[in-house]
Amino acid sequence: MPKKILLLGSTGSIGARTLDVIRDFPEQFTVCGLSTFGKTELLEKQVSEFKPLGINVTNPEKSGTAKSIAEKYKVRHTCGMQGLKELIDICEPDIVAVATVGIAGLEPTLTAINKGCDVALANKEALVTGGTLVMKRAAEKKVRILPIDSEHNGVAQCLMGQSGEKIKRIILTASGGPFRTFTHEELKQATPDQALSHPTWQMGPKITIDSATLMNKGFEVIEGHHLFNMPLEKIDVLIHPQSIIHALVEFIDGSHLAQISITDMYLTIQSALTFPKRFENSLNSLDLSKIGSLTFEKPDVRRFPCLSYAFEAARTGGTAPVALNAANEVAVRRFLQKEISFCDISRIIRETLDKQDMIPEVTLEAIREADKKARKIAEAL
Repeated sequence: MPKKILLLGSTGSIGARTLDVIRDFPEQFTVCGLSTFGKTELLEKQVSEFKPLGINVTNPEKSGTAKSIAEKYKVRHTCGMQGLKELIDICEPDIVAVATVGIAGLEPTLTAINKGCDVALANKEALVTGGTLVMKRAAEKKVRILPIDSEHNGVAQCLMGQSGEKIKRIILTASGGPFRTFTHEELKQATPDQALSHPTWQMGPKITIDSATLMNKGFEVIEGHHLFNMPLEKIDVLIHPQSIIHALVEFIDGSHLAQISITDMYLTIQSALTFPKRFENSLNSLDLSKIGSLTFEKPDVRRFPCLSYAFEAARTGGTAPVALNAANEVAVRRFLQKEISFCDISRIIRETLDKQDMIPEVTLEAIREADKKARKIAEAL
């Protein structure tokens, strides 16, 4: 019987690619629910094709449109953030794929776990802000957190059949983004359009800006710390412009295992949804002879300090990563709106971390409070 997939964030780039995977494997998966923040026109097309049991439109201004779609296609609908939780009850999924953006993905992730659903996780912020809670509850409920990120998915593949005590370190690779070779002076003049021109991946605007600042890689360090119960000192980052090697694991005997593939999120989504099984697909094979060479370099945290801020917040613990994420969400939004410069992103994050009051015990209420306070500080800055 096909596994029932509830896809949160179905109209984003990851959501659309997830539907491509589901479409290609009808014997393995079926769509039981879809959600979008506000792209209701695309959502309606998806509903028409996949015929889910329920839908959610998170933007309250689109509630009328959501109702119309639900009535037209005879599906149940919910609205708002609370509605995402209700949608899980309506759909009774086997897997909840969380492809939403920002801290908004945390509470639906926790709800899915509490309902006993496996979670295919593309939302970084759920683990950045609430990793301790998420992994603890997942262990208690005996559900799997299946990483969709290419790097963590790569680590998971390298660790198949391996025991934790044999691991020396994990290495997450980064393309370096569009500004890898920019000087500090050039970074000051960088525009949103330039930042959105990622050299190897096709992603949504927020994650693309995070890639340009290396905050995306900083978030992945925190994710890896929680996902694999890995001490921060055993997680390294390498700049790898070709984006062919997505992750490496070094073992105590000096051996390295690497996960290598084309740069297409289809593959990592398929891997997450079918893990640990493998199925043939129609993707082009990787031709290393055409690539020619693979290069690596250390990240420059002087030009891209966001990576070091992520390590710092993770070491501090408590709600420090919550403040890191909140400040980043505010700053990225303001940069995309052309209200601040590219270098202001890291400045606002730095000053927010300096001003925030870290709460050592991570609870959902503490996360909400820290997020609210950090956003207020960042907006003022």
